[in-house]
Amino acid sequence: MIDLHTHTIFSDGELVPSELVRRAVDKGYQAIAMTDHADLSNLDFIVPRMVKVCKQLGEAGAIRVLPGIELTHVPPAHIGELAKEARRLGAQIIVVHGETIVEPVKEGTNLAAVASDIDILAHPGLVTDEVAVLAAKNGICFEVSTRKGHSLTNGHVVRCARKHDVPLVLNTDSHAPGDLVTKGFARMVAAGAGLGEDEIDRMYQNAEQLLRRKHF
Repeated sequence: MIDLHTHTIFSDGELVPSELVRRAVDKGYQAIAMTDHADLSNLDFIVPRMVKVCKQLGEAGAIRVLPGIELTHVPPAHIGELAKEARRLGAQIIVVHGETIVEPVKEGTNLAAVASDIDILAHPGLVTDEVAVLAAKNGICFEVSTRKGHSLTNGHVVRCARKHDVPLVLNTDSHAPGDLVTKGFARMVAAGAGLGEDEIDRMYQNAEQLLRRKHF
């Protein structure tokens, strides 16, 4: 299991990073990214600390631990500049909080995200063909989510990604211990979204390729 979208007490998660990693190892994870919510107010606080703690936790060798960030409810016009700043600070996985149907995310967030230097557009909701075409061009992944609420549009996201050859990854968006899942459960969520066995395997390969592309 590779999970590139999780949260700790550095935003609205319940666990300190070390406990999150320990619980992920117990679930059989191979890699995890800590991607706490950020905007201009806290980006420079979170990322350097995550870089430090992820290095320490990863040195134990049981799991790859990646420092990341989730740009959340950022005005679309500022997503690009904040993504660049996150990279400068050391974020290895940059997620943008997409236009999920269960939150009032500003219209235009999805498009601004895939036009920026990011890795994953999380829970993109009723994502459009225009966004998908640009995501495919820029090698940005769409997320299939196991999280309640965000997962309601997984089927649409899969269909749109399939139509435009957008790479998919599956993440938990974990905030609490019970949000982490086994690989077996994740495969069932993916199947429920309409993915076939070969497509599910390819989705996990996409996550591996993302890790290699970013030199992790």
